[in-house]
Amino acid sequence: MSPSERMEALGLFLPPTPTPAAHYVPWVTTQKTVYAAGQTPKEGTVLKYAGQLGTELTADQGYAAARLCALRLLSVLKAAAGDLENIERILKVTVFVNAAADFSEHSRVADGASEVFNGVLGAAGSHARSTVGAPALPGNAAVEIELIARIS
Repeated sequence: MSPSERMEALGLFLPPTPTPAAHYVPWVTTQKTVYAAGQTPKEGTVLKYAGQLGTELTADQGYAAARLCALRLLSVLKAAAGDLENIERILKVTVFVNAAADFSEHSRVADGASEVFNGVLGAAGSHARSTVGAPALPGNAAVEIELIARIS
């Protein structure tokens, strides 16, 4: 099954490729490696999930925010690679969680993104991952995710 067929089967849709919110580019490619800039859980330019997990938001809301970030990142990868089928492997995912000091469900939040990558790309979506809690993120985003991928 192709990534597009998997997306359809999962009921997922890629948003338009995000435009930078400041002075950076959405991705940089060197040889066959794509470094994707961090994406926050926005629909268009509107932040859908804002606030700190453990105080203002739940782990389930963080999970949903991570899924939205993952879809935005897949849109960036599609633009960088020309097609989702040209993604050989997601190599590394870093998830930043806007979390209260006593919040401990960072991995649950990050699983929202990992499940999207694995569901859409199959084995090519399997990746190494780091998840980090932060007391605040840009724009008060609940989550920000960046990744490194290999394309053909």
